[in-house]
Amino acid sequence: MKKDFKKVARVLPSVDKVLKGPEATRLTTVYGRITVVESVRHVLNAWRASILKSGSMEPPTCEASTILEQAAKEIERDSQSCLRRVVNATGIILHTGLGRAALPGAAKEELSRVTGYCNLQQDLQTGQRDRREECVRAIVRELTGAGDVLVVNNNAGATFLLLTALAFGKEVVISRSELIEIGGSFRLPDIMKASGAILREVGTTNKTHVKDYANAVGPRTAMILKAHKSNYKIVGFTKEVSIGEISQVGKKHRVPVVDDLGCGALVGLEPFGLPHEYTVRESLRSGADLVLFSTDKLIGGPQGGMIVGRAGLIERIRSHPLYRILRVCKLTLGALEATLRLFKAPDLLAKRHPLYTMIAKPPAAIKSQAVQLKTEIGQKRPDWELAVSSEVSYLGGGSLPGAELPSFAVRIKAPGLRADEMARQFRMSATPIIPRVADHCVILDMRTVFPEDIPDILQAVEQIEAGGKRQSRSPG
Repeated sequence: MKKDFKKVARVLPSVDKVLKGPEATRLTTVYGRITVVESVRHVLNAWRASILKSGSMEPPTCEASTILEQAAKEIERDSQSCLRRVVNATGIILHTGLGRAALPGAAKEELSRVTGYCNLQQDLQTGQRDRREECVRAIVRELTGAGDVLVVNNNAGATFLLLTALAFGKEVVISRSELIEIGGSFRLPDIMKASGAILREVGTTNKTHVKDYANAVGPRTAMILKAHKSNYKIVGFTKEVSIGEISQVGKKHRVPVVDDLGCGALVGLEPFGLPHEYTVRESLRSGADLVLFSTDKLIGGPQGGMIVGRAGLIERIRSHPLYRILRVCKLTLGALEATLRLFKAPDLLAKRHPLYTMIAKPPAAIKSQAVQLKTEIGQKRPDWELAVSSEVSYLGGGSLPGAELPSFAVRIKAPGLRADEMARQFRMSATPIIPRVADHCVILDMRTVFPEDIPDILQAVEQIEAGGKRQSRSPG
């Protein structure tokens, strides 16, 4: 064995020899000497193990340049960010797995401006410390009519903070039909228990009446909560009490009424071909004292949860220690402010906001895009079976359950290649393409594909290997 190691030592170059030359200098300048040395050693160890196992002693395959080239590939692969830009070809607009909303260009520009120092909590006029949400306070009041605003990391955090700050040790009245569970096993009864609030459910699964709320209010009641059924529907023999009716009960008994809207519409959705969704302004006008909603759903901004409404109640929540734990950073607030400003011109949302661009995309335009992509894919892969199909897209992200958007897609089959394997190769391409798989086909839904995504799709098409065979790799 010692003799074998000596033979291998003569075949393989030393680390010092590999690190000589301009290419090695470039790598150490970009990635640091320690990283390059470790990678070179890793490649040499892999070659050494391979040679000892096979008994092959072919010096030409083990030149210093070969070792350095493999080390460079390893370094570049390991240096890639885990989070990467992907092409969403699923047809699901607010795809939770893909980061939900695609941020507007205005938000991206604002992010670049606030990465350094910014006046996050300083009044530039007085030089005094200011509230963190001051940058969005005026515009939120304009868009919703709220007295004040508070922003935390997400709407689940907003719910937990509100319950802890206002209802610890007291009862929260809510309809049995609204004890929701959302993604990640987030259950409202569990959140209430963790916050220290006491759940007081009223009504039945399918019917709740105004009298149910009125009869449940008592000395220990901290609030009446209405939760939006954002990811399910109850149909048939049903009865739901409006936020306006609940607010009348709250006013009579002097108990705050909270409306958890979930997706948080700031504008009417009818111009975009969707059913009416109760807006934040409508809820406050109907008498809600506080309204909660996500900032990354129908607002289409960065992830966050917003609480708006009566200034006194907002201040009570802000003064709770938990707020500091859940508050957001300057990047979130900067991107959120830029996104919110777009809603001041709702007639221009379809041009300026990618979320509303996708929602408003005419079926004819989607079909035309699908036909063009089918033609271009066919030119590159004439052996593939391609078809343009009529599809149904969804908003997703726990928003507007059941609301369907007509769409078109390119359906792909390849001889000798299973659909799930083709989808995997699409995901592993230089720019990951995320399709759907159904009916033994890979489906590229064009509602969520932007024109600038097409070159990435075509590049991925060229790289897909028939039969799903992987390219052979050298040791290391």
